[in-house]
Amino acid sequence: MQSKRILKLNPYKPGEQPKDRNYIKLNANENPYPPAPEVMTAVSNAILQNPMLMALYPDPNSVELRKKIADLLNVSGGVLCRTEICDDKVNASEQDKIPFEVTPEMIFTGNGSDEVLSFIFYAFFDSDRPVFQPEHTYSFYPVYAGYYDIPLKKIPLNKDFTIDCQQMISSAVEAESSVIFANPNAPTGIAMTREQVRQMLLALPKNRVHVVDEAYVDFGGESCIPLLKEFPNLVIVRTFSKSLSFAGSRLGFVVANPDLIAALHCVKDSFNHFPVDTVTQIAGKTACECPSYYAKTAKAIVECREDFSGWLLECGWTVIPSSTNFILAKKEGFTGEEIYKRIKEQGILVRHFATSGVENFVRITIGNPEQMEELKKAIQTFDV
Repeated sequence: MQSKRILKLNPYKPGEQPKDRNYIKLNANENPYPPAPEVMTAVSNAILQNPMLMALYPDPNSVELRKKIADLLNVSGGVLCRTEICDDKVNASEQDKIPFEVTPEMIFTGNGSDEVLSFIFYAFFDSDRPVFQPEHTYSFYPVYAGYYDIPLKKIPLNKDFTIDCQQMISSAVEAESSVIFANPNAPTGIAMTREQVRQMLLALPKNRVHVVDEAYVDFGGESCIPLLKEFPNLVIVRTFSKSLSFAGSRLGFVVANPDLIAALHCVKDSFNHFPVDTVTQIAGKTACECPSYYAKTAKAIVECREDFSGWLLECGWTVIPSSTNFILAKKEGFTGEEIYKRIKEQGILVRHFATSGVENFVRITIGNPEQMEELKKAIQTFDV
């Protein structure tokens, strides 16, 4: 009854989404803070004042939303946690300033960054040559490779969990093919500098598209948006789910040169002409107008991450240095599964990956200070 294609699929497995909401959820890298209050007000007012918005199709190309996203990137430099906050405005740090204007023509929006990634795989990768990724990175990449019958090769990480840039380069050059990786990476949390990515791009095939997934960059990485002027074959993936508290709303976007954005629109219009619904467009536009709120929450998460990481180290844990809203950590004498289960018994969910190489670690999302204090109490039971 089923097609031959479906037999090859290996679906993505998300973190637990328990029906019991009494758990403290630190397993899915969700933001512990709600969207800006202005977002709630804008959505409520728009629907109450014009109920027909729900009956009519949304703008298929998210024109106003794309302009607002471009505006946010221009003022923040693409890294919220390092911005300077002045009243309700933010200014990009010197480290993050973009040396050109990001325009709406450089933005593509979709129903979450997962859908955006799907369009990228279809638009830029072929079945006649492999795509290369680090061995440990976002686990949806192999899912889409399988979905579109695109060969995908995994390059082992270095012993310190950093990406093996030289092996990525040599493999891609030999196959004359593309690379894709998250920066900062997941689940390690380690970020490459912009210059490191630049050196990779200089060596990679110029006639292939290369993808940098910046889902977590607002928490401390360096955005590669400034590299777009030098590399017309670079595609940068971003999401509202993490730093902008939109995991439940589903909104992702691409920043790239207009020719590549046009290719994504072609794919989108051949699959789903209206991917971003009216309510999400309203919410997204309003969120982009509240940069100081999200800069403050990003800074709070970073501060909490550093505090908790330091505490774990004092308790004898191994912690991978992170530039994200999560950490990867392990405790000598315990398997990753044992850590996950013991913490869950205390009413807190963290993420355990059975994948070889990280099987003794757990990934811990950084929550608010109260949640992290509860996690500290749970972890202290390990030594009782």
